[in-house]
Amino acid sequence: MYRLLFIMIVFSLNVMAQTAVPFDSPRWKISGQEAVRETHLGQPALRLKSGNALLADANFKNGVIEFDIALSKARYFPGIDFRMQDSANCEEYYLRPHQSGNPDAMQYTPVYNNMGGFQLYYGAGYNNRVELPFDRWLHIKMVVKEKEAEIFFDNGPEPVLYINRLDRAPAAGMISLANPWDAVAWYSNFVYTPGDAVTIKSSRKLPELPEGTITSWEVSTVFGEKQVEGRTKLQAADTASLRWKTLRADHNGITNVSLISAVTGEKNTVFVRKVIDSGTARVQKLQFGFSDKARVYLNGRLLYEGNDEFATRDYRFLGTVGYWDALYLPLQKGRNELLIALSEAFGGWGVKARLTD
Repeated sequence: MYRLLFIMIVFSLNVMAQTAVPFDSPRWKISGQEAVRETHLGQPALRLKSGNALLADANFKNGVIEFDIALSKARYFPGIDFRMQDSANCEEYYLRPHQSGNPDAMQYTPVYNNMGGFQLYYGAGYNNRVELPFDRWLHIKMVVKEKEAEIFFDNGPEPVLYINRLDRAPAAGMISLANPWDAVAWYSNFVYTPGDAVTIKSSRKLPELPEGTITSWEVSTVFGEKQVEGRTKLQAADTASLRWKTLRADHNGITNVSLISAVTGEKNTVFVRKVIDSGTARVQKLQFGFSDKARVYLNGRLLYEGNDEFATRDYRFLGTVGYWDALYLPLQKGRNELLIALSEAFGGWGVKARLTD
């Protein structure tokens, strides 16, 4: 009896915590090229184009977010930012209507220093194949708990996306319905339920990193790419004025430079550095991937230069990061300094690498 009463009380508290926020509420801060309240497909809606609707007092960390969205047939990326700390730092989930039915029809990415990272966070746990409708409302339900989240469409029993690692440290923050693109999206029926009493049904353990993964790098301060253009050799003076921070790789082995650096003007490049101590002179294989450009130096000598920017290889090349390339490093006996100059355009700034014999 007491147990049943307790369950009923908890259930009623959860229901009470559910908050609907209509778009005529003063809680919303709405801006954009088109940000108009209207009726669309029979529902009261917010028409958004090149704008956003910010719920600054959401204080949302864990819980459930639900809303309806109606899409245009266009190439754009409407979605939602949550756990926002400020306009440049948040978790982000968005749709790609022009990729409906393809593996990248939706996307999760963390945003650090105003830089999203779809090129770093790609594949299982970040995007998924799904058909997106254009002639009706699509209901989206997001269940968020600590480092995991699930996305459900149209009250379906199974998630269309299981995010097996929300990259940012869990912290309560703002919510923004975001469509900063030149095509219209409509939002309706926004409801959120903050609280820890949610369950991630897809939860599972992350796989181990491959042996030899480089799990931390020293990262330099930012400088202009022109400083390394055409440089086949580096001198000590080229790095003497730089400051360095240690940055650990994530559960995928990716080191996301934007955690500690931001692109400002022409300053879009950092060095990542790893010291390799070798007992003998030998050759060691380095497998690596990067975004967007990389110049690999060993002991000051340029061994590799590559460009993996979006659409550089063909019109569908996304510039995603994996172990696509390999170098055979001629290590000398003793200390070896591996430097990679990483230059960013957009879509993710990072590297992953492993050393194998």
